[in-house]
Amino acid sequence: MSKLMAQLIAGEWRESRSRELIEVTDPATQEVLALAPKATHEEIEAAIASAKESFLSWREVPVSERARLMLRYQHLLKEHHDELAEILAKETGKTFADAKGDVWRGIEVAEQAANIASLMMGETVENVARGIDTASWIQPLGVCVGITPFNFPAMIPLWMFPLAIAAGNCFILKPSEQDPMTPNRLAELFIQAGAPKGVLQVLHGGREQVDALLTHPDIRAISFVGSVPVGQHIYRTGTAHLKRVQAFAGAKNHMVIMPDANKGQVLSNLVGASCGAAGQRCMAISVAVFVGAANNWIPELAGQMAELRPGYWNDPHAAYGPLISQHAKQRVQRLIAEGKAEGAECLLDGSHCTVPGYPNGNWLGPSLFRGVTTKMGLYREEIFGPVLVCMEVESLADAIKLINDSPYGNGTSIFTSSGGAARHFQHDIEVGQVGINVPVPVPLPFFSFTGWKGSFYGDLHAYGKQAVRFYSETKTVTSRWFDESPVTGPNMTIQLK
Repeated sequence: MSKLMAQLIAGEWRESRSRELIEVTDPATQEVLALAPKATHEEIEAAIASAKESFLSWREVPVSERARLMLRYQHLLKEHHDELAEILAKETGKTFADAKGDVWRGIEVAEQAANIASLMMGETVENVARGIDTASWIQPLGVCVGITPFNFPAMIPLWMFPLAIAAGNCFILKPSEQDPMTPNRLAELFIQAGAPKGVLQVLHGGREQVDALLTHPDIRAISFVGSVPVGQHIYRTGTAHLKRVQAFAGAKNHMVIMPDANKGQVLSNLVGASCGAAGQRCMAISVAVFVGAANNWIPELAGQMAELRPGYWNDPHAAYGPLISQHAKQRVQRLIAEGKAEGAECLLDGSHCTVPGYPNGNWLGPSLFRGVTTKMGLYREEIFGPVLVCMEVESLADAIKLINDSPYGNGTSIFTSSGGAARHFQHDIEVGQVGINVPVPVPLPFFSFTGWKGSFYGDLHAYGKQAVRFYSETKTVTSRWFDESPVTGPNMTIQLK
């Protein structure tokens, strides 16, 4: 039976007065799982007022006590790990294994929040001038907002509110309207862990509710993860109202395959990185760049991808689940059709995939293209589906140029047995997260998650393109080598392990 979801306001779970409701559906069956309200103006004001008032006392709580709250919270998250994963799988369509991974990556952030004391240490210098000492203190901002996407409804909310609250802020979470059941359960466990009244609020809704938060004078900072158009809107609107904004937007992640790479590792990693989670992740590999003779592996790649099949969340043999919505499926189908019309060679077409027993699911089979150019929609747009496009270049320099010319800079990777090629790639590539023989280089919570270029809107964009940059960008490199034996060759300069 469908149920109306409550909102967390002033420490209480309240049924909304709104009559505007959003259906939360199972992507594999179209069954309505819940009804999420669009928060009213009065409810938004009440949540902000509660958070603002709670901040005055919460900021004075000793950092060690805030850390203990996070210790209790991460313990509860672990106790309810599988329960959370099942809720998540049903409303997103993810396989149970994938859903468990989503929850676990969020738990790792909650663990990091328990280390908040060391993260908030300031700096001191004695005798900066004669008889004058200087100390800097890290202090909380106030009321912060998190606007999270559908594709990781556990991990991304947990990226945000545990760290913000542990640092002494109060937080308003506006989860995706497509799968808000998991975030609600996360908040219930946070209250169970002993979070004080008003420290966390949860509001539901769409653009109207987001805009109300972006423009409210009592909101100090905003975090967002999602698409490019929405990210740009949130960044422009939030900064226009003098708020701190970090907005992680779209991606077009390339994986470079050198001829000296381990073919078996390349193909298995590429299949998973492109089709895992139905391709609905900002760190998915959507472009495979084959250098030189490595392009001989493309037919074998097609064979391995053809063996994948989607299925229901509790099917242990399913490689991935359905797309989140019928609209998302139709968008990917459009891009596949346009790719064929523009002259790309379609080696696999998953447009008309079906799954026995689930005729209404948002299913797409794995799709693979060859002969794609940078002018095609398949390359220019973030597909967000189980679709991989193959590009072929002559040299590593050509591959680096291709990637650096992309407007996105979220993640990339290279597969090679040459330390010299790896070093050259990681140094010259203009992407925030780089994998060396690692297909999806998502950093653990004690490293920065750092998109570059059009994948991130934040402080680096605050003064426009012509301004002098007073900040430096962070690049996170995750490396792994498959062989224990030393690698040799004319470009060999280092051996990474």
